[in-house]
Amino acid sequence: MAATDFPTRPPLLNRLVFAIPLFGWMAKEMAEGGADIWFFAIAAVVCMWGCSTLLFGLPGFYLPAVLFVPVMFLILILISRGK
Repeated sequence: MAATDFPTRPPLLNRLVFAIPLFGWMAKEMAEGGADIWFFAIAAVVCMWGCSTLLFGLPGFYLPAVLFVPVMFLILILISRGK
């Protein structure tokens, strides 16, 4: 093994995101997984939303939707700019 044959490491941001206990393994699978992983990720988000509804009732249903409002604003701005 030569001195320049170092194993490649993921970037620092990826390592930090992948280190988050609950969502890190999902983010790693999304980054390194196959093409069908998106369906599993959407199903996981819907299941977590359903679990929050069962656990907290009506606030568990509408608070995640309210938290996605800035994301939707960003998507609408990007669509209106043509990107």
